Amino acid sequence: ARASAMAGIVGYAGRKQAAAVILDGLRRLEYGGHDSAGLSVGSSKRLHSRHTTGTLRNLETAARLDPVRGTFGVGHTSWIAHHLARPAPGKLPKRDVAVVLSGEAGNLDGIRELLPAGPARRQSIGATAALELLLHRWRAEGAPLEEAVRRLAAHIEGICALAAIASDEAGKVVAARLGRPVLVGLGKHENFIASDKPAILHRTRDMIQLEDGDIAVLTARGVQMMDSDARRVTRSVHHVLWDPLLAEKSGYKHFVLKEIFEQPRAIRDTALGRLDEESGNVVFDELGVTLRELRAVQHLNVIGSGSSWHAALIAKSMIEGLARVHVEVEFGSEFRYSDPVIDEGVLSLVISKSGETADTLAAQQLAHELGSKTIAICNSVDSTMAHNARGAIHTHAGPELAAVSTKVFSAQLTALYLFAMYLGQARGALSRDMSLRHARDLLELPSRVESALELASDCERVARQLAHEGKVLYLGRGIHYPIALEAARMLKELSGIQAEACAAGEMRHGPTAVVGSDLVAVVIATVDQGDARSRLRYEKTLSQVREVTVRQGRVICVANEEDACIAQYAHEVIRVPAVREPLQAAVAHIPLQLLAYHTAVLRGCDVDRPRDLGRSINAD
Repeated sequence: ARASAMAGIVGYAGRKQAAAVILDGLRRLEYGGHDSAGLSVGSSKRLHSRHTTGTLRNLETAARLDPVRGTFGVGHTSWIAHHLARPAPGKLPKRDVAVVLSGEAGNLDGIRELLPAGPARRQSIGATAALELLLHRWRAEGAPLEEAVRRLAAHIEGICALAAIASDEAGKVVAARLGRPVLVGLGKHENFIASDKPAILHRTRDMIQLEDGDIAVLTARGVQMMDSDARRVTRSVHHVLWDPLLAEKSGYKHFVLKEIFEQPRAIRDTALGRLDEESGNVVFDELGVTLRELRAVQHLNVIGSGSSWHAALIAKSMIEGLARVHVEVEFGSEFRYSDPVIDEGVLSLVISKSGETADTLAAQQLAHELGSKTIAICNSVDSTMAHNARGAIHTHAGPELAAVSTKVFSAQLTALYLFAMYLGQARGALSRDMSLRHARDLLELPSRVESALELASDCERVARQLAHEGKVLYLGRGIHYPIALEAARMLKELSGIQAEACAAGEMRHGPTAVVGSDLVAVVIATVDQGDARSRLRYEKTLSQVREVTVRQGRVICVANEEDACIAQYAHEVIRVPAVREPLQAAVAHIPLQLLAYHTAVLRGCDVDRPRDLGRSINAD
């Protein structure tokens, strides 16, 4: 079965019909992807449940043809159809509870062993059914729903979140956070549970992020919370500032296209208030690391997964170039299982869109255990990663509802560039004149990105050629190599085309052998004419372009507007504004995003919900 890490859950307790509220919330969580869905609503000491496989539309149809009525309930979308596996009717205790699960219970066999001997233990039931049967058992022994959920949470070893209702505790919804985000939305005579903000943002902006181990009890009258030891706790209420319209398509055909075009705003908002135009100085109020500590840093670890790892590779060039500090870039999934040589002299940057990426969170914890301070770069002020870090740099990209990362990637590059400048200024590696130059470059970046977005029609034209290809190879040198990796990732995820990336200088170590008439090479060949190393990389990249064309491969190049040389070697050239390195990366990747988008659309793909791909957004 596929991982259910990005399953969505919604709960409601109030005066409205719960089914309509829950289905609406689940619809707004569809960016995470799913292959099954279900809901349970309580009324008159009965639970009314519907479960379907396939898209959420199937659940909506089932609820319309056979309505469920009641004013409290829970619902979920999931990637695991076996969550729907139920005990054979009539052979096991009557279901008086319903559970929805986001994530993995982890130790399903161990949970089954807690069930009494008999059909329940023998049957191959799914995690949700097993959890429901355990709740039934403990409630039959006299435990109220919240106590039964607390006991259940103590036996779960996986990373998940859950919510439950009971037929004889009308109007009550109980939720638990066990490593996965759980938001409590506060309303007037109604309260909500959700795994991500867009599900309930149009109903309330006042939300509480549960801490790990918290149990929340919701009714129409209010919310109570306790920790894993049953002690009453209070958590701060966070008022979400971003406009709910950001979570709508606003006339765009797809969320991913809308978010590609929101990148200039994401860059501006991330830099806003952090850069003094007159002095070039960077100001961070939330960094949590003193200037003295920054000056003592011996080297940096930059840790991420997926697109965040690609941003980390570009950060290495930024930080080493502007601050002259050695940087190691690590996958979160590898770092967490390694034996790294780090101590209190090492600063770790952890990068995640949601701030809830499990591998990166585990890497952050390991860094802390070894004495390293961590700074989180994420899109959510109330995420686990930001909470656990010494300090944070928040990217103000707003919600990213498409499954693939676009505007958050640009916002991450902006935040990392600001950090590189700040570190360089703190350590005396960046003069006032250089600071002013880099500040001007960053302030001009949104307009350069806007110019690159004007290439949408060119990208659509080139995509008509790419849409029928079976193999695509992305090539780049220096900062362009991470962009090649990011572009290949996006094309694969959106269109299903086999796409790989290679450092252009490594062509002869394998990739050249597969170049032929059935391959398209997309080459990032922009150049900073004021940088001798960039000019040299450009000349070397041209030689790789020639190698591809000699072997009958087709070449699509991303190059600067004034480049008169590249056209004689490439079959197609997409021209972008020239920007000094390393910010050129933030411009060069724009047409590659558009190219991937239009290619996928031409192939008839669901670009907002690609197959087998889901992500959490958890943005502010």
